[in-house]
Amino acid sequence: IDWNAIEDRTRNLQRLAHWDSPKEIIESASYQYRKNVWENQQYYVEVWVEKEALANVVGRVANELDVPYFCCRGYVSQSEMWSAAQRFRDRQRRGKTVVVIHLGDHDPSGIDMSRDIEERLMLFGVDEDMFLFRRIALNMEQIDLYNPPPNPAKLTDSRCGGYIEKYGYESWELDALEPRVIHDLITTNVTEFWDYEEVKRVRALVESEKEVMESVANDWDKIYREYCD
Repeated sequence: IDWNAIEDRTRNLQRLAHWDSPKEIIESASYQYRKNVWENQQYYVEVWVEKEALANVVGRVANELDVPYFCCRGYVSQSEMWSAAQRFRDRQRRGKTVVVIHLGDHDPSGIDMSRDIEERLMLFGVDEDMFLFRRIALNMEQIDLYNPPPNPAKLTDSRCGGYIEKYGYESWELDALEPRVIHDLITTNVTEFWDYEEVKRVRALVESEKEVMESVANDWDKIYREYCD
């Protein structure tokens, strides 16, 4: 295995960014400049994934669609669930319908996590009438379609009895889906909730404003000389 294929997400060197000139930082700012394409839309959407191991896969498509994403790392802590509920209630007070798109393993705990998320958000005061929860993976239709390798269901899991009764003794991990499949599943489900004309309008505005920033960067030497004179 190539060393570049191995990633440690918990131990990273931290340091300040440095620039050789103001021109460089203006160019960098232009590259990073964005506006929220969801600001004036009816829905507020987040993507939640059970496993930290899929953070990069989910993060890439979430960034493309300009939606927040959250790695649950199993069952979500009570404090994080409370924070999420406050965030959602704030959006609902602004008149938006909140959508949580969830991805998890197809095993006793993975299935139950979807129930747990929805129930605890309601417990913390999220308005059920302005909330949509959608588990998009891993579901049986994807297992039937893509035939990922099975694992035995964990008999030590307290939720195993009900799971076996409904699905049998096999379980499947979300990781077994190809990254492209996960990417397309998220894209299909997220874009269902956006007004594409509004997305185009905001993106066009961003591009026009970035052109101004890039023009300033390109003319920086001239601007600097005129300022110094």
